[in-house]
Amino acid sequence: MTRLGFLLARTLRREAPLAALSLSEEALLARFATERIALVGNARSLSDARFGDEIDAADLVIRLNRAPMPAAASHGTRTDVLALATSVKADALDRLGPRLVLWMSHKRKRLPWHVASRRGFYLHPLADYHELRQRLGAPPSTGLMMIDLLARSRAAGVTLYGFDFFASLSLSGSRTADRVPHDFAAEGAFVRDLLQRDPRFSLREAAP
Repeated sequence: MTRLGFLLARTLRREAPLAALSLSEEALLARFATERIALVGNARSLSDARFGDEIDAADLVIRLNRAPMPAAASHGTRTDVLALATSVKADALDRLGPRLVLWMSHKRKRLPWHVASRRGFYLHPLADYHELRQRLGAPPSTGLMMIDLLARSRAAGVTLYGFDFFASLSLSGSRTADRVPHDFAAEGAFVRDLLQRDPRFSLREAAP
């Protein structure tokens, strides 16, 4: 697809041409199979931990949105997969160097050409987004969409870092919980339930 064709499809909300640029969900989940995955959230509390070496030792490191990494000691340095629900400039994306870039947002008009035209691009299906939104009763965060996606994979293990469900706010902005559209209590309950029923998942928390 040309850039002009992409812009036209995006403007007219034509899902099929956009999806044609994407890895299938089946192909994406196959990339996660048998891997030990570190999913790194953007909670400020992660900055107080020293999980960096542990994160970088994972088979696959997944980060979210602008992937803030204030220190290698707390956050590690690798980004193998970047899951996005916000725009990231092309040069920033090149610096991170992910092998896969996942557009998780239902807002197709925000999808940039330099993301959609990238090798290893994945467009998260609208049906998956709406199903999760219905379960939560609120728009899901990027992190929770990734957790839900990984739960459907055959990953060997998934360790969550930097998830405190907005208790310490986010490294990627200054907004408080009442100024974002997510229900963090519902998301926390979702993850606690998953931790109890799926032994592949674990949550690493910074010491108080």
